[in-house]
Amino acid sequence: MQPSRMSPEELRASLGLSSIFGLRMLGMFAILPVFAFYAEGLPGGDDLTLVGIAIGVYGLTQAILQIPFGFWSDRYGRKPVIYAGLAVFAAGSFIAALGVHIYVVILGRLLQGAGAIAAPVMAMAADLTREENRAKAMAMIGSTIGATFALSLVFAPWLNSLIGVPGIFVMTGVLVLVSMGVVYFVVPDDPVREHHGQMPALRQLTAALRDPQLARLNIGTLVLHSVLMALFIAVPLELRRLGLPAALHWQVYLPVMLGSFILMLPAVLGSGRASRMKPIFVGTIAALLIVQILMPWALGGLWRGSVYLLAFFTAFNVLEALLPTLVSRAAAPGSRGVAIGAFTSLQFLGTFLGAAAGGFVYERWATAGTMALSAGLLAVWLAAALGTRLPGISGAGMRE
Repeated sequence: MQPSRMSPEELRASLGLSSIFGLRMLGMFAILPVFAFYAEGLPGGDDLTLVGIAIGVYGLTQAILQIPFGFWSDRYGRKPVIYAGLAVFAAGSFIAALGVHIYVVILGRLLQGAGAIAAPVMAMAADLTREENRAKAMAMIGSTIGATFALSLVFAPWLNSLIGVPGIFVMTGVLVLVSMGVVYFVVPDDPVREHHGQMPALRQLTAALRDPQLARLNIGTLVLHSVLMALFIAVPLELRRLGLPAALHWQVYLPVMLGSFILMLPAVLGSGRASRMKPIFVGTIAALLIVQILMPWALGGLWRGSVYLLAFFTAFNVLEALLPTLVSRAAAPGSRGVAIGAFTSLQFLGTFLGAAAGGFVYERWATAGTMALSAGLLAVWLAAALGTRLPGISGAGMRE
């Protein structure tokens, strides 16, 4: 049986929804490599714990609101909820640009997070694609997020020198407004869902949270993004300590991100076969754990640090692409918005916890503390992932 091709409408929906993620996240990611340096000049910015909170606090409101946004999109339609979320996100971006105090930036980041549209967008991608093409749509979204992340890291030092962090926040707000036009002009209208109102929101949420397979994936996204944000407290400061000025950090990020995208392809493409999905998934988590254990040694030199980052982002990109696909398979169609909302809530909660804890730990114990935090979290996830079972895939990763 030949693989199904995406229809023109499926392709249009996937590209449009992917671009919404890309436009929204470009500026968000771009502050990661430069914000710690910018914060040093803000009142209150000498406290790394507050810096970590400023970087990750948008994840707190994202975590709180993803489930309501997912439910509202199930009840009232995807597009109206996405418009509302993008408008709030843009307002937060412009407030963060004021930058008169670290607490003002934290307020702006809180509002950015209140535009919690990840769940409605991912649910809409599932709505507008057939089952056999859903993994492709999710992979396109995941790849766009990864590509945006890579571009942001590479161009962040240049953007910082050109317009500064306040300018990056303004750019983010403008791009979010542009993405509202993409929703209107590019993305097809979401179909009428007959399951609206069949199950109360609390019952949908309870069912999603109690599902053991979704729980394993929820743990995974929390850990993965906690580790990422803790990393971006430590790495920019370590690169500067090694003698590389912030404006030249792109010389590390560019080859690392290009290389990681090339290296991730065999794993992501190989995971398309059911029998290979679980071994690749679990093996990549194990590889990321080993990489994190090597962090204190690897960040002792520029070349070692570059190889470490290459290995980290190869594993990270594979997992970032696989997790949404796995969730879309495990979630019940009638409650997909709520299930994906729970998943993205835990993802953004990990963003907040990882940044806040990463700042606290790094300020006291440097890379050794960051390694211990990340490795401990990854060990918990690895243990949970060993029991992963999905429809059509046995616990050993073979078709049932």
